[in-house]
Amino acid sequence: MIHPSAVVSPEANLGANVEIGPFCVINANVTLGDRCKLHSHVVINGYSTIGEENEFYPFTAIGQRSQDLKYDGEPTSVIIGDRNIFRENVTVHRGTGEAPSVIGSDNNFLAYAHVAHDSVVGNHCILSNGATLGGHVHIADHVIISGLSGVHQFCRIGAHAIIGGCTKIVQDVPPFMIADGHPAALRGLNLVGLQRRGFTSEAIRALKTTYKALFLKKEGNLTAQALAFATNPATESEEVQHLLTFLSSTERGIVR
Repeated sequence: MIHPSAVVSPEANLGANVEIGPFCVINANVTLGDRCKLHSHVVINGYSTIGEENEFYPFTAIGQRSQDLKYDGEPTSVIIGDRNIFRENVTVHRGTGEAPSVIGSDNNFLAYAHVAHDSVVGNHCILSNGATLGGHVHIADHVIISGLSGVHQFCRIGAHAIIGGCTKIVQDVPPFMIADGHPAALRGLNLVGLQRRGFTSEAIRALKTTYKALFLKKEGNLTAQALAFATNPATESEEVQHLLTFLSSTERGIVR
């Protein structure tokens, strides 16, 4: 189902039951999976591989050239999973080198959200209106980034974290936490999110213990504190182990 006003390259690979609305442009080297729907004025460019049942609202632009000034026009790519929603004016740029920009499945990108080059977004995430990811940002699963928040290049947001509105992220945000402010600071565990996603009371209790031990003082060497905390019984929790692994692998430092 392709509207007569749409421009679709004969070299594009379209799956079954794809809907392409008025004034859309699909360039060569684009793969659209089954049952994708493009409402109108959607542009998909570059080496973009898109899975099934994705929905693109007007003026979405996918796979455009990186804004990185080091990019020199080499062929680069975007890989997108299944069942994502891209609302009006969302932009997703392709990578700058061998690594693609990657988006998982079941994400919701609200109007004007931006995913920059070489970024990775997991599954079941929400980027609210105007949320912006710089280049090489990594977003884990079940993350919520509220409206008008910005994430600096090379930062990571851990799984099940939530970022408040108008927040400035310049360091890694640990999993399971709430970060808010300009610049960001931790405000506590994402208790509501954890409860909604079925985390056990034991797991939440262990994360509370860890949060109090490592983050309430907001001073001292966090890596050393995390190593010292390793003897605490709370570290037997799978969730706490995940948190400690995240802390030990930081390169930009941790929001506290």
